[in-house]
Amino acid sequence: MTTQKTNRRESILQSLTHMLENSPGKPITTARLAAEVGVSEAALYRHFPSKARMFEALIDYLEDILLGGINKIQEHEKDTNERIRLSVHLLLDFSERSPGMARILTGDALGGEHERLRQRVALLAEKIEAQFKQMLRERRLRESVTTAIDEGILANLVLAFVEGKIVQFVRSGFNRKPTDHFDLQWSLIEQQLKK
Repeated sequence: MTTQKTNRRESILQSLTHMLENSPGKPITTARLAAEVGVSEAALYRHFPSKARMFEALIDYLEDILLGGINKIQEHEKDTNERIRLSVHLLLDFSERSPGMARILTGDALGGEHERLRQRVALLAEKIEAQFKQMLRERRLRESVTTAIDEGILANLVLAFVEGKIVQFVRSGFNRKPTDHFDLQWSLIEQQLKK
């Protein structure tokens, strides 16, 4: 029974993500979601007490995947510039492969939803920026690299690049891929990280 409940929860979240990807600009109602999943609205509420809780579960997933991925990169890669490059590519590639999740990351899918959801996404962005800042600070200690620009400003530049690419992707109707021209653009960003 627990496996069936977990599978139904996952099915609901997958359907919600699918709808975010395939119905940009359309409000997602519990009635539409229930029809997509093939259950009644009451069945949705047996698994999630509200639509906000469904979005919270997706944000939890985003945190696990993105922050967990960045942590793995830091465990395996010791060069700071490569750590940051791989982390940025992870964020962009994930968004490209999961357009519905990209809409959540940008806040696009959260219009009209509970404010705490937007705050959770903002907090996730702050955590990612803090990871970049920590990597840059560790570079100073581990690699004896000193920059004229504060690590916090550089970390914000990296996050702004990531967020800008994801926003362009969402705004273009998923046509402008976040990883397009990545190597060239990253070489320009990386120059700033060395100053």
